Amino acid sequence: MQLVSDKILEAQKGSSWIRRMFEAGIELKKQYGADNVYDFSLGSPDLNPPAAVIRTLQELPAQVDVPAGLGYMPNAGYPAAREALAKWSSQEQGVEIPASNIVITVGAAGGLNCLFKAALLPGDEVICPAPYFVEYGAYCGNFGGVLKAVPSAPGTFKLNIEGIAAAITDRTRVLLINSPNNPAGVVYTVDELKELAQILRDARKGSDRPIILVADEPYRFLSFDGKTVPSVLPYYEYSVVCSSFSKNLGLAGERVGYLAVNPAMGKDEAAQLVAGLILTNRTIGYVNAPCIGQKLIIGAVADMENTLKMQNSQLAVYAERRQVMASILNDAGIEFQMPAGTFYFFPKAPEGMGDVEFVAKLAEHRILAVPGSGFGYAGYFRLALCVDKAIIERSRQGFIDAMK
Repeated sequence: MQLVSDKILEAQKGSSWIRRMFEAGIELKKQYGADNVYDFSLGSPDLNPPAAVIRTLQELPAQVDVPAGLGYMPNAGYPAAREALAKWSSQEQGVEIPASNIVITVGAAGGLNCLFKAALLPGDEVICPAPYFVEYGAYCGNFGGVLKAVPSAPGTFKLNIEGIAAAITDRTRVLLINSPNNPAGVVYTVDELKELAQILRDARKGSDRPIILVADEPYRFLSFDGKTVPSVLPYYEYSVVCSSFSKNLGLAGERVGYLAVNPAMGKDEAAQLVAGLILTNRTIGYVNAPCIGQKLIIGAVADMENTLKMQNSQLAVYAERRQVMASILNDAGIEFQMPAGTFYFFPKAPEGMGDVEFVAKLAEHRILAVPGSGFGYAGYFRLALCVDKAIIERSRQGFIDAMK
């Protein structure tokens, strides 16, 4: 008997390589011990949350020991949480964003699902540069959308501007970008964003249904060598920023994300989109983001100076890990581009060997990676630096041996 749909059965066959490798790591750790398995599969931050989050948690019993202290709130989130996020995102984006343009969601994933449900008609297209986060296709597919991937330049992963322009059709509704990019670590430039904005405007001249530019930015805080991550908001009016506090504050399990709607699109249009997002936030089934997570964000933003200091200290840790991994890949003779942001590397599989085959070879040396095929970009593989520097260093010989 078949209890699930054909669509889900088919999706299970190609289920996330990330989770598959993570689960393989659990078995290897049982066999060899956690210190002898070099697990670079899952982008799950291993650093402590900021002091303001811990302090807010300690104060929560008094806050919630009141009638309906853990009860329902407006679907867009607590007003105080929306105000806090408006302050945070305005500083981060360099654009004044009112609290009324913020919708708090169940992580960035929940935010993207809310936006796709609000904006897509069946058959509408979502264009996305490849490589891309593996779940994007499922998110837009949930609401009848079709993901159209446009491969970025091999090796550098610069945007294929001409390819994106050529991919636009009458059914294109969203252009989804992720910068700094998971898995390639590339940061898109101001010039690239300006070119994209002009392409989108030209494609919809005379139309009352603009293409929405969505910037998925959970790694915005993590860029190296003094590189800044430009905001899309100043360059394209019909843009939305999606982000979360999973990576920068180490709150992945609390599932607090948000959508920031560009005020430049006009008050009435922004209000229409926000109202749609609030409705879809409820009707998808999330209803609203967890109340405790929202309270933690209020506390973190209230102590913004120290929270930002904590972010900078995280950057230093990841920068050190980045240097160690670069040294290892160089020693092993593996070709790679130094990531400009994120805690990922996306090296090239050896000549004459596919990415899935090489990831299997690495696993023989207890090194867990994710093949680029899982990100729509075969021939490369992803390494997540969410482990202690000492574990990264101990993987050196395994990489060298796998290349022999």
